[in-house]
Amino acid sequence: MAEKPPSSGADSIAAQSVNAGDLEKQRNTPPGDSHAPYLDPSVMEEDYEGKPTEEELAVLRRVPGKIPIIAYLICIVEFCERASYYGVQPLISNYVNRPLPEGGNGWGAPPRGSQATGGALGMGTVVANAVTQSFSMLAYALPLLFGWIADAKTGRFKLICWGVAVFGVAHVLMVAAGSKDLLLKGTAKAPYFLSVYILSIGAAMFKPNVSPLLLDQVTTTVPRVITLKTGERVIEDPESTTERVMLWFYLMINIGGFMGVATAYSEKYVGWWLAFLIPLILYMPLPILLWFLHKRIVLHPPGGSDLPNVFRILGICFRRGGIKRIGRHGFWDLAKPSNIAAAGLSGRFKTQWNDEFVEDVRRTFQATGIFCFFPIQYLNDNGIGAAASFLSTMLETNGVPNDVISNFNSLSIIATAPVLNYGLYPLLRKLNVHYGPVARITTGLAMSTLGGVGYTLLNHYAYQQSPCGEYGSSDCRVGTGVAPISIWWMAIPYAIGGISELFVNVPAYGIAYSRAPINMRGLVSALNLFNTAIAYAIGLACSTVITDPHLTWDFGGAAIAGGIMTVIFYFTFRHIDKEEYVLSKNKDYHLEMEGTRNVVGENETNKTINRSAPIADNEEMMISQKQ
Repeated sequence: MAEKPPSSGADSIAAQSVNAGDLEKQRNTPPGDSHAPYLDPSVMEEDYEGKPTEEELAVLRRVPGKIPIIAYLICIVEFCERASYYGVQPLISNYVNRPLPEGGNGWGAPPRGSQATGGALGMGTVVANAVTQSFSMLAYALPLLFGWIADAKTGRFKLICWGVAVFGVAHVLMVAAGSKDLLLKGTAKAPYFLSVYILSIGAAMFKPNVSPLLLDQVTTTVPRVITLKTGERVIEDPESTTERVMLWFYLMINIGGFMGVATAYSEKYVGWWLAFLIPLILYMPLPILLWFLHKRIVLHPPGGSDLPNVFRILGICFRRGGIKRIGRHGFWDLAKPSNIAAAGLSGRFKTQWNDEFVEDVRRTFQATGIFCFFPIQYLNDNGIGAAASFLSTMLETNGVPNDVISNFNSLSIIATAPVLNYGLYPLLRKLNVHYGPVARITTGLAMSTLGGVGYTLLNHYAYQQSPCGEYGSSDCRVGTGVAPISIWWMAIPYAIGGISELFVNVPAYGIAYSRAPINMRGLVSALNLFNTAIAYAIGLACSTVITDPHLTWDFGGAAIAGGIMTVIFYFTFRHIDKEEYVLSKNKDYHLEMEGTRNVVGENETNKTINRSAPIADNEEMMISQKQ
């Protein structure tokens, strides 16, 4: 399971000089059961067999390459982890907010046939929102730490395994918190809150590393002209390959997320013990899958983080150009060794990188700028804080658990992802229509804004028709306690928000992976996740106003902001869709720099044996709270 360069063995490329004959054999060897080496020709030389001409790039249809079986197994790992996570996450609000239902079975389930919802602690909406938001915020903020640790110290796979172990402890504690004795005595708080926050730590260890690990397995790394069985000449495209594998990845995330239906019905009709036991059962295949995978996947060793050099580059750019040059052409060129040498400043500024690494840093910061627009998509996708959950308590359920409706978000993704993967995107490629990442993300932001408008209108009419008026979500006990509006109307904004994720989050995975320097991929993936944490932090900061009678404006304010941000995003980044597809050729700059030869980085003779598909500036790929 360790990810350090071996000195010998059949399970990896030996750390010794590799002659040209060996390299020729390695180039066409796909990854197998023993970390079989794969060196794409583009790693070794600019020209390679099947390299398309400019004319072929312009006219030939692009198709995805073959996806290794091992990549599908990693998607199943993601399914198990997300199923166990999302089996728990939607239940937090009811467990903390509502008291044990009167006349219920003592396990937290309400009386059969009533409009009541399950409950346990009865701590109110403000505390419930604070717990929900802080749990999710930690799950998406801590990846910054764990992504860096994976890059610099442990490697991705080892930290994934540690995260899975932490997950197991959390699920066991949570099952204990569903005990009838603890619920009736009011002593379930300690095991429950411990389990919630331990679970968030496990998720933070897992999430920033699993998508880079998946992309590490993709062996289609350069465009190559091939001939299909039909005789048609096409381009086997790394961009399309990565798009396809990440759509499968996101599909499995949302199939896992849909497991919340089972836990919501268990909460409603059986009790908390079963609602918490199901996620534990879904978790149990994870250790077995990881044990099976660890000898069969391409592993990148920890190479020492490039983060210190990023700060050095920023320091040089600020010292030479000043704050006023941020965002202007040539700002990053000031830190390139060639520019420093030309200016006669080599003695003043010591560089430990090459020019291409500075370009990687520039692209990384550009990607980070794109990510900064994602929190508003999440706020409109699912409502700010726990507002959508509170809205659902004001509507007629007629036997449907109020928290089951949120699963229409996942259901819409499960239904739409194959349509995009095998319908719309191949059709656009066949018509030679480029639907770039900025256009896709803009589409997603606009759709999520429409979803936010839907929540706003529903909440307005719920307040208008509730027997408790603008206090309908505050344990209303007048009449039926709910507005005469079916909870199924909430399926519409949930579904619109879910589909928007496919246009926003798929490109985000590829952008995070492809634009990061080699030893910062886990950290940059964590930066992508961190923007979801920002959305949760906003929800946490607004806890005191995410309650009656402010819910209509909670939804409406986010929708207005979403519309404005969508326009700003498009006009800020639309130029990226016009940029040519660029392949990174920066291998391991550390080996070129005197004084850094002890750094274990990516090169032709160590364990970094697969150049994963670089996603271009115009990457056609997909993140949200369901990452």
